This record gives sequence, structure tokens and C-alpha cells, in this order.
Amino acid sequence: MSFERPAPDLTKLMQAWDEWERGEQMPGKTLANLKTAGLAEVLSELVHAGWVPGSTGG
Repeated sequence: MSFERPAPDLTKLMQAWDEWERGEQMPGKTLANLKTAGLAEVLSELVHAGWVPGSTGG
């Protein structure tokens, strides 16, 4: 039986980030939440798409 990672969840990523900014979570818990919500996959997709900060993506 193999494990298939779920698709990234942008809502969960934003929730984890917002909790961090409000000071509701410790750094380790925030990183764990970002990881399980798929941050690595989102960042990888942005890199492969050629996104740069300030870009509108179009």
C-alpha cells in the first residue's frame, strides 16, 4: 500500500500563515502546518511556472 500525498490546500496554507502572524502558533507548529498543507508543492509549481515576486502571472 503506497501513500499518495493530498493536493496542496491553499486555504490551510493561509490559515497557518495567519495564525503565525497573529502569534497564535509557535514556529515549529507553523512549519509543520505549512508542510502538511502542501507549501513545498505550491512553491515548486510557482518556480516551474516562472513566477517572480511582483508578477501577475500573466
